Amino acid sequence: MNNDPIELLKELVSINSVNPDLVPGGAGEGKIADFCAAWLRERGFEVHRIEEHAGRPSIVGIARGSGGGRSLMFNGHYDTVSIASYDGDALDPVIRDGKLFGRGSFDMKGGVAAMMVAAARAKENGLRGDILVACVADEEYASFGSEEVAARFKADAAIVTEPSHHELTTAHRGFVWFDVIVQGRASHGSRPELGIDAIVKAGKFLVALEELDKRLRANPTHPLLGSGSVHASLIKGGEELSSYPAECRISLERRTIPGENAATVAAELQAVIAAIAAADPDFKATLAAGLERPPFEVAESEPIVAMLDRIATERLGKRPARRGEPFWTDCAILQGAGIPCVMFGADGGGAHAASEWAEVRSVETLADILTDTAVSFCG
Repeated sequence: MNNDPIELLKELVSINSVNPDLVPGGAGEGKIADFCAAWLRERGFEVHRIEEHAGRPSIVGIARGSGGGRSLMFNGHYDTVSIASYDGDALDPVIRDGKLFGRGSFDMKGGVAAMMVAAARAKENGLRGDILVACVADEEYASFGSEEVAARFKADAAIVTEPSHHELTTAHRGFVWFDVIVQGRASHGSRPELGIDAIVKAGKFLVALEELDKRLRANPTHPLLGSGSVHASLIKGGEELSSYPAECRISLERRTIPGENAATVAAELQAVIAAIAAADPDFKATLAAGLERPPFEVAESEPIVAMLDRIATERLGKRPARRGEPFWTDCAILQGAGIPCVMFGADGGGAHAASEWAEVRSVETLADILTDTAVSFCG
């Protein structure tokens, strides 16, 4: 059986796995899940299929150890963004100038290929601990794939193989969504003495929101992530031109760093609202909480971090830099489930862009590093 990560990556890129929650009518993960399950089964893995959402399966392959060793999970998503905007055939993997082009090659089928091959190679060493390979759905939208996996499977540590350019990602930002509903009072446009313009009042909140963002970014407190931030994303209000609007709804996003969460953000926004209301008795607004995804941070003292650092240093000839990502990843889900987690992946570029590629040599090196780490960690 061929355990070449580049040959596997070609196979994965050629399978349409566009996330249908991002792109209505997208192919979903069914076909690529079938492929990964068969690939792992052929290599002696115990294969589990998790499909709480119809047509959106995740696959977990387990190589059981002989006993007495630590367990390690590799985690990577195989859903992609749209192929419609890709320049050329997004499903035709082409190697040119040391790069493999195709949708998902960088984000993140290169990491999935490397971790599958690494697990298969490590399995042949007769390890004491279990190796789990989680190929998950839906990371590009709501990450229910990793949530479903983390609810059913545990490990002593995990490595998420999102692309990190062979650097160790030990922290990333989270986010919280809120709606701010500004209340006015409806009246005919000819009766200003009766109406309160909710849209105009919302403008006061938007000015204050910009000031809050400036204060946050002027005070970086995290060594890798700096500070959080906040911005308005959507605004809706009014019924027709001839009326004072009774309501204006502002949807905002607050990016968070460790130590911040929905409760701290709500308190922050309530303070903004209270300050405006103190100066303007006609200003009234309420908050409605939306989706929250927590920030992520793992301690340097965690065994998986120290071991991956040592092995990557040996393979790369230099110590990998530490990264703090501004975006959210599935690391936070695994860490929140009690699985110490670190992110380490290949090099490349063009994530979500018209042209996307993975550096061939970096995917091969990633497979080597992950293999050595699994062998050392699992015993």
